[in-house]
Amino acid sequence: MSDKCEVSAGTVLVSFVAGAAIGAGLALLYAPKSGREIREDILDLTEDAVDKIKEYAKEAQEKIKNAVEDGKEAFVEKKSVLASAIEAGREAMQKERTSAQ
Repeated sequence: MSDKCEVSAGTVLVSFVAGAAIGAGLALLYAPKSGREIREDILDLTEDAVDKIKEYAKEAQEKIKNAVEDGKEAFVEKKSVLASAIEAGREAMQKERTSAQ
């Protein structure tokens, strides 16, 4: 029995970004600044986090799109190979039937 716990790189990355954002937020809350300055800092961090999340989502979307395209190409290629193999098998079977008669 395997006790492996596999975690994808994307999960690790999102967890890291979320932890960094939480840590930055806590650091801001405990910093000796006025409420207005802290709110502005939090707004800036939030905007940065949203921008990074959008960027990661766009990259993930591109990777998924490329994977789907690669999968379609592989499917068409394998389908062609399989069709050729079936046709070769039919021809061999027909040849055997003809030679057996």
